[in-house]
Amino acid sequence: MITFTLHLKSCPPSAIRSLILWKKPNIRNKSSMVAGLRPASVVVLHRSLAPAFEKFCQTNSGPLPLLGRSEPGKWVSPTMGAVPDTRMDCPQFRKYEFGACTGSMTSLEEYSEQLKDMVTFFLDCSFSLEGALEKAGIPRRDPAGHGHVCAYKTTVPCATIAGFSCPLVVTMQPIPKDKLERLVQASCSMVGQQGQPVHIGDPGLLGIKDLSKPDYGNPVACQPGDVPVFWPSQLTSLEAVSGHKTPLAFTSAPGCTVMTDLKGMEAQAGCLTPEEVPEVHHISQDPLHYSIASASAVQKIRELETIIGIDPGNRGIGHLLCKDELLRASLSLSHSHSVLVTTGFPTHFNHEPPEETDGPPGAIALAAFLQALEKGVSMVVDQRALNLFKKLVEEAVEQGVLKTQIPILTYQGASAEAAQAFLCDDRDPKCLRFDHLVAIERTGRAADGNYYNARKMNIKHLVDPIDDLFLVAQKIPGVSSTGVGDGGNELGMGKVKEAVKRHIRNGDVIACDVEADFAVIAGVSNWGGYALACALHILNSCEVHGRYLRKAAGPSRAPGEHNWTEALPSINKEETMLGILVRHKVRSGVSGRVGMEVDGLPFHDTHAQMIQKLLDVTTGRG
Repeated sequence: MITFTLHLKSCPPSAIRSLILWKKPNIRNKSSMVAGLRPASVVVLHRSLAPAFEKFCQTNSGPLPLLGRSEPGKWVSPTMGAVPDTRMDCPQFRKYEFGACTGSMTSLEEYSEQLKDMVTFFLDCSFSLEGALEKAGIPRRDPAGHGHVCAYKTTVPCATIAGFSCPLVVTMQPIPKDKLERLVQASCSMVGQQGQPVHIGDPGLLGIKDLSKPDYGNPVACQPGDVPVFWPSQLTSLEAVSGHKTPLAFTSAPGCTVMTDLKGMEAQAGCLTPEEVPEVHHISQDPLHYSIASASAVQKIRELETIIGIDPGNRGIGHLLCKDELLRASLSLSHSHSVLVTTGFPTHFNHEPPEETDGPPGAIALAAFLQALEKGVSMVVDQRALNLFKKLVEEAVEQGVLKTQIPILTYQGASAEAAQAFLCDDRDPKCLRFDHLVAIERTGRAADGNYYNARKMNIKHLVDPIDDLFLVAQKIPGVSSTGVGDGGNELGMGKVKEAVKRHIRNGDVIACDVEADFAVIAGVSNWGGYALACALHILNSCEVHGRYLRKAAGPSRAPGEHNWTEALPSINKEETMLGILVRHKVRSGVSGRVGMEVDGLPFHDTHAQMIQKLLDVTTGRG
């Protein structure tokens, strides 16, 4: 029996029963469990590379789920551990020399001397797509036995460890869109995290150009109504071996496995906790994109949406509410790389400055959390208000509300071409400067081209055409948008304009005609900005969502590694921010007073309580 150093506590010593040296090895061309045995693919490397490859697997555990490894120099003929396959004439192993595949073979017997100085790694292949489809009640498209599952090289890099570096390889199965969540939950209930997809939607987001041309296996055609679903593949190990260019290495051939009684960390059916149950949510149509988060995280974000949806001004905003807009907006933001935030509603047109205290605090709170997530964030404002916002941001940094400065931009273009040039480098829609636009209490263009405050006063002379950026963004694949409002005349509220016209005072005139992909409705718009920051905290603290974000490649975040709680809005920070606005004579939106209030509501009696409620849900104290 071979002696192994095992890396799962459930694995007893000397547990592997594979017949690697046999001319008729104990290999089966299937990925299901048989009589207590589980399939594994193998990678055989020189002993000097073993520590690095072991760490590479542990760091990229999604595509490379390590079951165990042999000790070097311990090769003896093992005992039989499973029923031999009947297809022994087909190649079961690949040979690599300096990164090139130089042969395929059914046995490694002729290399027994070299193997004495080599180490074998066993990668878990127990996840059965066939089993998940059966459990979810979804018929297979490619009949069993007609080649192995198709797989594709992506442009997603695995984390590099000591010379091992390669792109992630994924398998794909088209799934009817109305059965996506059922399949994902079925696959996760079978094998835990290993059953979780790493991408659902447009293959181009993984760098895959043509689904009809897989790098491994046979293609599976998508039918109308299907969505491509991708899982990490152990074939990533072949790319790792090829990329390292070691003088000699062996791997399992694609679609072939060794049967072993090594144990993995699989979930027991029906035992997933709310923190482990995945939910699937659509976040983009062009390109098609779905995201995943745990049921627990989703429930918390829905609580945030309910909390901010109260109507302290009795404006009738309850008629504007759409379920899960906060959830989908925050999921989209979580996938973004560079965010453009805008705010500023010059409702007090007879005063200087004409801005109100609702909007800037929420925008800066969101920007602070985006900074903590290491995303690019900029702000675009009216040219007229540029100096004011520069001072607000500078003082926010000085007083600890923001960590670092935010670039403050202006936009005064007068054409779709100018807007595209602002959003894209060199006017190229494939080279995005920003992939998500967020408007928080930003005055929005009405159907007649004017801009109105709640009292139906036209303030167009104080407003730059930032709306055009949102209009053009709708036509650029890969750019999403969110509008946060509390009255229907804010940028982005065009998504609910019919409800605004019916239920909001003066709505037939003031309703914003420009829509955003997501319309977050709040009793006070600042609350929507706070809630977006809190939702991003919940998502990025969610293990299910975190794994999906990093495509199961690279290390998972250790608890406490990122102290995002410090970046959340707090009562002290928001009181400080409001104080900065007051010192610059910015007035409350409803009352017109210069003081510690927003929309006529006092900070300590109303806004502080709201912030605390949001924090309690976010941090689990509620």
